[in-house]
Amino acid sequence: MHVDRTTTRREATAQGRRWLGGALALAVGSGLVLVGGAGTAQAADVNVAKNAGFESGLTNWACSAGSGAAVSSPVRTGAGALRATPAGLDNAKCVQTVAVKPNSTYKLSAWVQGGYAYLGATGTGTTDVSTWTPDSAAWKQLTTTFTTGASTTSVQIYTHGWYGTSPYLVDDVSVFGPDGGGGQDPDPVVPATPAGLAAGTVTTNSVALSWGAVSGATGYKVYRDGANPQTVSGTSTTVTGLSADTAYQFQVAATNSAGESAKSSAVSARTAKTTDPGPGPAVPKHALTGYWQNFNNGAAVQKLRDVQAQYDIIAVSFADSTATPGQIVFNLDPAVGYASVADFKADIAAKKAAGKSVIISVGGEKGNVTINSDASATAFANSTYALMQEYGFNGVDIDLEHGINSTYLTKALRQLSAKAGSSMVLTMAPQTIDMQNTGTEYFKTALAVKDILTVVNMQYYNSGSMLGCDGKVYSQGSVDFLTALACIQLQGGLAPSQVGLGVPASTRGAGSGYVDPQIVKNALDCLTRGTGCGTFKPAQTWPSLRGAMTWSTNWDATAGNAWSNAVGPHVHNLP
Repeated sequence: MHVDRTTTRREATAQGRRWLGGALALAVGSGLVLVGGAGTAQAADVNVAKNAGFESGLTNWACSAGSGAAVSSPVRTGAGALRATPAGLDNAKCVQTVAVKPNSTYKLSAWVQGGYAYLGATGTGTTDVSTWTPDSAAWKQLTTTFTTGASTTSVQIYTHGWYGTSPYLVDDVSVFGPDGGGGQDPDPVVPATPAGLAAGTVTTNSVALSWGAVSGATGYKVYRDGANPQTVSGTSTTVTGLSADTAYQFQVAATNSAGESAKSSAVSARTAKTTDPGPGPAVPKHALTGYWQNFNNGAAVQKLRDVQAQYDIIAVSFADSTATPGQIVFNLDPAVGYASVADFKADIAAKKAAGKSVIISVGGEKGNVTINSDASATAFANSTYALMQEYGFNGVDIDLEHGINSTYLTKALRQLSAKAGSSMVLTMAPQTIDMQNTGTEYFKTALAVKDILTVVNMQYYNSGSMLGCDGKVYSQGSVDFLTALACIQLQGGLAPSQVGLGVPASTRGAGSGYVDPQIVKNALDCLTRGTGCGTFKPAQTWPSLRGAMTWSTNWDATAGNAWSNAVGPHVHNLP
């Protein structure tokens, strides 16, 4: 943080006009005031506290029992603040001795936040003072005044908290009054231009940069092609979100409360090329999709190596969102029992070697990723591709159940496809309401990415009754519900190979909508062969229908693999 010198100058203006000997003292350019006709001079008031904004760490301050530390966040101004933590019988007292002038009045103030905070002065030679405030969620200013005695030339100012309470923060301390001989902190100057900017490791979407430290700098701005500055506190960073096989120029500038330096000399770097692995392990003509749970909710806990062999596409559930809109990460849950992330990655590689596709699923009942702008679309594409590179995922599953924006989700998936190449597996798992007609956001997205879409496995559960393609209402849990709703997608523009039937693996796998595996097999036969239908009989058949999906491989295992053992071979033997 820096000292608020604007406030200081205003106070100087207000207090610098004094009546001495009946004459008005007028400020002159030197900072002195002329008194009456005698021509005597008096210095303007200043802030006599040193390192008042903690821009230089704890220089000039001493805190009891190591209770204080300089922090970079939260701060009120500048780049630093004091954070002091009471513990046991220590109240986290931090002190500074300031030089003062005898027989003078000083205004003592500081901005505080957090737990109980006290501000005071001792050794004034008259009446010592203090003030305090209880917990404060926002920055709050404490203010008091004191007068020095006839022989007082130094005073100790202090802050402290209260025993056993939360840490408190302090910024922008001021002891405003006549200069006692110690002067005031010099105004900060704009730092010098950083030197030694160099590019390090590059990937398809990032470049690592480093540079030399600059004295007096509290931060740095990294520029990409002269714009888009990224603010960092240290002397290195990795610029992400870049396009593959693209040349960029980078510059860096140093900053502090006085301003920003000139930009450094530019350094050029080119991101790595993306290699299209080609079709890769192709998804079978008729495929079984299963969701693998990266958590323990009472279903059988599995490692990926334990996922039943019948599953052709394994959707790892789920990615996690971040504070950056559109960005996702993956956090392996310790509950699934992996000894290391490397062990997990090895399982992915083994499944792929066995001809399976392992993809990262985004969303779910409790997960949500917001993609509603160009920036969030790019963040999604970049972060998803980064996960594909890091873990070896073949693609992505879109299971967003809290609303989507077709325009920007389409942009995101197009960008991801451009990075990942033709081998990318793209699946979707919309709810039944999301696919009732071609005007819904999900249906529009599926059609907009039809050329890169693998399969839509709609969730025929947790639904209630819905309209079929014949305009009639069907209740979940029946052959008709599966076939009449699939018909909407088949007649609405999706290729038969892009349609799958999503159902729970057991009665515990969903709140409602479980159907016996025999009903699933009947629905598949009805759609592909025209046999096994209920009251709804489609006007045509679609022999290339992709197959079926279940939530989840874990619930399937809990039920003794009954679902995959029954439905898997049937899917693989469709015409």
